[in-house]
Amino acid sequence: MVDFNTLKSGGLIKQRQKDLFTVRLRCPGGRVPLSKLEKILEVAKKYAGDYVHLSVRQSIELPYVNFHDFKKLNEELLESDQKIASCGRRIRVPTACSGCEYNPNGIMDTQKMAELVNEKFFAHPMPHKFKISFSGCPIDCARTSENDLGFQGAVKPKWVDELCIGCRICASACKEGAIESSPDNGKPIFHPQKCLYCGDCIRSCPTDSWQEERKGWIIRVGGKHGRHPVLGHKIAEFVSDEDIPEFIETIIKWYEKAGKECGNMRIGDVLGIPEQWADFISDLRIKFDGKLLPNPKPPNKNEIHFE
Repeated sequence: MVDFNTLKSGGLIKQRQKDLFTVRLRCPGGRVPLSKLEKILEVAKKYAGDYVHLSVRQSIELPYVNFHDFKKLNEELLESDQKIASCGRRIRVPTACSGCEYNPNGIMDTQKMAELVNEKFFAHPMPHKFKISFSGCPIDCARTSENDLGFQGAVKPKWVDELCIGCRICASACKEGAIESSPDNGKPIFHPQKCLYCGDCIRSCPTDSWQEERKGWIIRVGGKHGRHPVLGHKIAEFVSDEDIPEFIETIIKWYEKAGKECGNMRIGDVLGIPEQWADFISDLRIKFDGKLLPNPKPPNKNEIHFE
């Protein structure tokens, strides 16, 4: 007897066709080296259908694979170190934008962090599925508010008066109206409450009068897609790369404990319970009080079917 739940937890998804499965591949951050891509094509031609599917979460999927071919398919993929992904109640493959390597908007190195999560946390058992994403800037291509745990790059600017020539370029570059030019000398008037921490002012300034004060990760928790979406909100900002593993570990331990009390619920649904939200924030403040917002908002449902 084939245990379909066990197969699914290993990245093998039953199709409606008898004996056929879709094999989901492990592509952290959506990045696939050419050597792996060549092997995937070779294996797909041999064991799968006449196309591959690019999932909405950056995985390559091979449909129409007969379950009798699983062992051979896996062995051949491993020749190029291409691994199969994971489904079910566990930490999924992290998603990420291109980050700061070549994207001019990128503030933080998303690909480095996606690989860290892939190596350290992938497939860790959880009360429910758990998705992590990384966006390099406030454009937020990886949709950090729609993942169980999302990290978005941010940079806080500071202005150095003596370097400024009053050219007004920064005010033109700021899309949020956080900077306006003084009518007297053209120098910037900064409205920090409107700032998205995108760094456009820093990149556009010809005299380096706008500089980086601090940068790091904005953290959002509790989002999800699906039949009943939940929107995750910001709980911390300017968290360093070095703090991310401990942050994730702390959230994992809390969620494992909460799962014993609340059952197999997504973390966003658990955090929608007021006493669980209060306990979650109190738990994080033990180690990260200086990073957390004073009064972060819990996730909220974003109903799309019964509006």
